Amino acid sequence: MSSPADITSREITFEEIRERAYDLWERHHRPEGFSIELWLMAERELRAEREGRRRPGRPEPESAPAPAEPGTAAKAKVPLERIAS
Repeated sequence: MSSPADITSREITFEEIRERAYDLWERHHRPEGFSIELWLMAERELRAEREGRRRPGRPEPESAPAPAEPGTAAKAKVPLERIAS
């Protein structure tokens, strides 16, 4: 059975969500009009981290894609709508 201290340690604060949403906003090149989607993505990521699970095939939220090697074409960017779903 969980104690109140265990439950409290798993709560996600407004500040944590705000910071993660801002990080997502910056990583997606500061898109306009996606504040709700990014906020919800931040909540989902933080909950998944707290529960110790990841969605298969998804990179860690803290990781950034590797830069393209010189002489190769950069990968196409995926629209935010596809990332958030």
